Amino acid sequence: MIKALLALAVSFSLVWGLNTKHGDVPPFGKLLSPYRGFWQNGEAPGDFPTRRTLALPGLRQPVTVRYDDHRVPHVFAQNDHDLYFAQGYLTAQDRLWQMEFQTHVAAGRLAELVGPARLETDRFFRRMGLPFGAANSLRSMMAHPTTRTVLESYSAGVNAYIGQLTPATLPFEYKLLDYQPEPWQPLKCALLLKFMAWDLSGRTDDLRMSNILRRYGPAITKDLFPDYPTREDPIVPVGTPLDFKPLPIPAVPKSFEAAYAAHQLRDEPAADLGSNNFAVSGAKSASGYPLLANDPHLQLNLPSIWYQIQLSAPGVNVYGVTIPGSPLVIIGFNERVAWGVTNVAADVLDFYQLKFRDSTRREYWHDGRWKPVRRVVEHLKVRGQPDRLDTVLYTHHGPIVYDKPEKPFLAQTPIAHAMRWTAHDGANEILTFYQLNRARSYPDYTAALASYGSPAQNFIFADTEQDIAIWPNGRFPLKWRDQGKFILDGTDPAYDWQGWIPPAQNPHVKNPARGFVSSANQFSAGPDYPYYLNWTYSSYERGHRINQRLSAMSGITPDSLRELQNDVLDLNAQLMLPRLLALVAAPGAGPASAAIPDETIVLAEMHRWRYQYTADAVGPSVFNLWYNDLVKRLWDDDFGAQATGLEMRYPARDRTNNLILNEDTSPWIDDHRTPARETLPELARQSLRFAIDSLTRKFGPPSPKWRWGSQKGTDLLHLLQLKGFGQLGVDCGGGAGIVNATSKRNGPSWRMVVALGPRVRAYGVYPGGQSGNPGSPFYNNLLETWRVGQLDELVFLRSAQEPNPRVATAWVLKNN
Repeated sequence: MIKALLALAVSFSLVWGLNTKHGDVPPFGKLLSPYRGFWQNGEAPGDFPTRRTLALPGLRQPVTVRYDDHRVPHVFAQNDHDLYFAQGYLTAQDRLWQMEFQTHVAAGRLAELVGPARLETDRFFRRMGLPFGAANSLRSMMAHPTTRTVLESYSAGVNAYIGQLTPATLPFEYKLLDYQPEPWQPLKCALLLKFMAWDLSGRTDDLRMSNILRRYGPAITKDLFPDYPTREDPIVPVGTPLDFKPLPIPAVPKSFEAAYAAHQLRDEPAADLGSNNFAVSGAKSASGYPLLANDPHLQLNLPSIWYQIQLSAPGVNVYGVTIPGSPLVIIGFNERVAWGVTNVAADVLDFYQLKFRDSTRREYWHDGRWKPVRRVVEHLKVRGQPDRLDTVLYTHHGPIVYDKPEKPFLAQTPIAHAMRWTAHDGANEILTFYQLNRARSYPDYTAALASYGSPAQNFIFADTEQDIAIWPNGRFPLKWRDQGKFILDGTDPAYDWQGWIPPAQNPHVKNPARGFVSSANQFSAGPDYPYYLNWTYSSYERGHRINQRLSAMSGITPDSLRELQNDVLDLNAQLMLPRLLALVAAPGAGPASAAIPDETIVLAEMHRWRYQYTADAVGPSVFNLWYNDLVKRLWDDDFGAQATGLEMRYPARDRTNNLILNEDTSPWIDDHRTPARETLPELARQSLRFAIDSLTRKFGPPSPKWRWGSQKGTDLLHLLQLKGFGQLGVDCGGGAGIVNATSKRNGPSWRMVVALGPRVRAYGVYPGGQSGNPGSPFYNNLLETWRVGQLDELVFLRSAQEPNPRVATAWVLKNN
């Protein structure tokens, strides 16, 4: 009897153990089950039915869905409700885990899925106010009847799919992490938009610049961190006439002028994404109609960031990409217009230094009186552990990200400072994309932009009426010059944001004489623009190279723009390599090292290299290490956190290059940590040796093995960073600061070219596939096309019945 009971106890323990998640160990019993485990997620090409009728309660009229050979759904509905219901259902069918997981990140809810390892991540996103901003935006979206319909219908469609799931059909990641999807709500759509806002506008150098000002004073700060670079090619060309009368700029507070002049700030408590787009006029194109291209550069992951879809209903027929979990088309085209976006990088996040009444931090001083601090208790669920409570303090500026001394999640986040950020404000970005999807002309486009808030984007546009335009657009605070370059005084209302730049006065240009518009995250406008937007942007090389090539082009075709998207000439190397070669050849550089006999071979290779970052070239591997190490040797002793004990940043590339090119005797060249006085030729030689040594250790002596594709690699990781579910070491050219900005982890997440005309044609690709299921042949089937720089023609159907040889699948969704 005792043996029987013991055997029974062991059996129960084994069953429980194999079907329960223990820390990072998945429930292997469930995961390996042939009836409900990951085996059920395998998918063969023939598993996708070519004819299917689905009964989906909640639809009002039948919806036709036609799938093309890349499994892109082309949705034909008879009303808006059904259109976005179907979009929600179909997107969830392909990407449910991805879309829900990302909302858990934004909401600060990862620890409830994976345990205490992500508790600090959750605290950070809650303290940054992402859920706070999402709730504010949701109120704006739900107050508008059109966008309320979009969000509610989309959510109902997602929930219709969730309701059909069984333990066997759950996406693989749910089985691995051992949890269930929860009902979708419109708030989740808003959270996704805030997550993108954080990704594109959620960083600031306020603390770093304040530390620099305090350490080095205003003269050095102005010299090394100027408000406008010597080399720039702004989005809106200098000299573009203003079509508005600017508002008065808020006065600079006298206390700021005094503090800046005296370089005194109160003591601080202890403590690379981009994109391209361009459009050319009919006068420069082979067809006589405008063309538009867009390639947003984001972190490359699997499942892919974007999801392709065509949406058609009365009043709309649009194709493009959307973020899984967000309705509508974000980047795309219809029969009359095309549009795309890149990040503006405006200064829309400021930190304010506070004065608390006492250690309880229940009141802060502002505008001559003590004001109450609002306290919000965040309940953080932690898998396998008791819930945690975290109290976040709010002022009229916004949240105090860290109210007590601790190591911040991001090093540049100051302690005991309040944050003012446009992403906390309510706005209706959903309405912007709803109207863009239906736009037919330039006035429709500008009307759509009026409701857009955050993250600020460079909206490029082209239409069949021969208009091209670009608007760096979003909600921009009305600031005095350099307001927010440094930490601001939170006690004085003169430092508060004083209003907003009117949307119609945001930088813009329409039909410029040069015949094209473009952006690559550079300055939105030149010094002649009347308002302050920011003092630092991406380096000018990408934008200048695009403009350089577009200026020289005529008879432009879609393939011309595809080739431009894949351009790999590095203007920084073109500018700086001759100088580096001259420096190591100078007498002051010292002789070649006997310990590094390969210097002569490498230098000969660098003299031959023509600045192209192709995958097979050796030059990029050497130059990248050489130049970046030289920059580190120049600045690290003066601005590096290890050397100074302060969180600071290096001067921008433009200022660094000016020093290397023109300032041989600059005091910044010497490393004050060493007894010797370094010279620029010596540092250039040391950096060259570092590059050679690094490559030799990795690949052996100089040979074709030093090729850039092998040195850089490009990794597409699964969102959970699961080994075997990403794609490592993708062999391709490009690099940071180049038009083809493919680096180790970032790059063109969607390449699109649209040729407008009597019958629009478009081309596009992203690195991955439509399905989020690692067991599907459509998980990464587009990667090779993306890797080699090609584009697929996009299937754009004019009606549900239009025949197309690439469209063999037709489904019907209906309510019974």
